[in-house]
Amino acid sequence: MRDLAANPQLCSVNTATLGFQAPIRDVIDAVARAGFGGIAPWRREVEGGHVKAIARHIRDAGLSVSGYCRSTYIPATTTAEFDANVSANKRAIADAATLGAACFVMVVGGLPKGSKDIEAARAQVAEASALLVEHGRSLGVRIGLEPLHPVYAADRSCLTLLSEALTICEAIEGKVDDPWLGTVIDVYHLWWDPNLRLDIEWAGKTKRIFGFHVCDWLVPTNDVLNDRGMMGDGVIDVPMIRGLVESGGYSGPVEVEIFSAENWWKKPMSETLQVCRERLASAT
Repeated sequence: MRDLAANPQLCSVNTATLGFQAPIRDVIDAVARAGFGGIAPWRREVEGGHVKAIARHIRDAGLSVSGYCRSTYIPATTTAEFDANVSANKRAIADAATLGAACFVMVVGGLPKGSKDIEAARAQVAEASALLVEHGRSLGVRIGLEPLHPVYAADRSCLTLLSEALTICEAIEGKVDDPWLGTVIDVYHLWWDPNLRLDIEWAGKTKRIFGFHVCDWLVPTNDVLNDRGMMGDGVIDVPMIRGLVESGGYSGPVEVEIFSAENWWKKPMSETLQVCRERLASAT
């Protein structure tokens, strides 16, 4: 595996890790000062701002953009709502292109309000993915489907397995040498899957690993959304999964993404970034 201790520039910080406690320009500067090579901003920090100026600030800081988070949820109760969701994502993909993002991260959404039809929700996700990958290709932005842990199936993501994401990708693009639709592998969401080894191998062979996110699963977990752990503090064998991902041909950034409302989000950014760097070297 790559030596992250000697090469922190191989690592990226998802800005959610820092709790959105400062303006995006300050976050960019803090991540660069800490020695990381990449950053993954969120739409809440970019939309409504001067996207070109933010992109320039990131470049001037010497950072790459490992991903742009995240999509508007897809499933809807009406055709008009579905079309609006797709359109919102197309606008975000245009911003991703301006930022120079390696991929646009798709967290697809769960059941629309009042629905119990998860199959219909999944069908809408596949339909939207086909539309968005064409838009992404036209702008030079790859689309990364990120499966979430099944606990989020009802509200945040009806896409819960890496194999599901890969099946959607191949149904839309077929077997291609240079895919534009792929997956984002987040250890928090996939560590438990008994088929993970085989599915990462599948993703690697088809060149569909567009991003790799790390954190840890705490025991006990007090909040499944906002109580993620720093690498090494929980039960996920992060180095093992990284080994599988890199053996599959992934050479992009290792991105730290930690939602931690009662712990890391309350600490100074400089402290969190220092610990991130240490743990990427020792526990990742």
